[in-house]
Amino acid sequence: MERYFGTSRMVMMSDAPEPSVKRSNVAPVSMRTLILALMAGAGITYATRVYTDEKLQKSSVQSQQVVGQASVGGPFELIDQDGKKFTDRDLRGEFALLYFGFTHCPDICPDELEKVAEAVTLIEKWTAANVRPVFISVDPKRDKPAICKEYVREFHPRMVGLTGDMDRIKAVSKSYRVYYNKTGESETDYLVDHSIIHYLVDPDGEFVTFFGKNTDAQQLALQVLDHMAEWQRNHPTYNQGLLLKAPAAVKEGAAAATK
Repeated sequence: MERYFGTSRMVMMSDAPEPSVKRSNVAPVSMRTLILALMAGAGITYATRVYTDEKLQKSSVQSQQVVGQASVGGPFELIDQDGKKFTDRDLRGEFALLYFGFTHCPDICPDELEKVAEAVTLIEKWTAANVRPVFISVDPKRDKPAICKEYVREFHPRMVGLTGDMDRIKAVSKSYRVYYNKTGESETDYLVDHSIIHYLVDPDGEFVTFFGKNTDAQQLALQVLDHMAEWQRNHPTYNQGLLLKAPAAVKEGAAAATK
């Protein structure tokens, strides 16, 4: 560019040119142009980098969400409290709340199962919806079907108690990312450390979300209803009278019930 402007000036000037003057006039123009070009280029590069970073971040979050959702739950085959085969397909067509524990649990499991039973009762009271409470034993050595049957009947009449051989319990626990570990050396008198989580599964058998120990019964019921209402909006052909009241009306009823 400098050479181009220098050549043009030399053709147009008189026979007695002053090179130093010409160069002083030319240099600021070319430098200014160069600086402006560099600034413009830097601005474009920065904007492109910001846009690319935002796209990558959004893509990463979306990928994590998809992977996270797909990595929880799945098919299983266990034995119910009546000694019959029970699979994930037996829960299709209704929402279910799954909890993993063991019948010899001294306090946490009873408290959590009482909580989920109360939440299910509230949902049934406020709406026409049914949610199936499910107990899955992580202690199949002691929790035989008859033991599970006696245990779950203490909490809710529709609660399903599931057990099975060790391999199948390991498989379903792994699919739901459940931690459990036997503590103690005795073969008969021991406890089992385990995750304290309730898993919500939709009528298609897909994992929806989970609830921890700090969620009380009413919060659990209301949050489950929110997910149920959202699911029904996305499945208009599901005509089972899932919710008789709008979620807002249900929440108002829940608030009144707590006063």
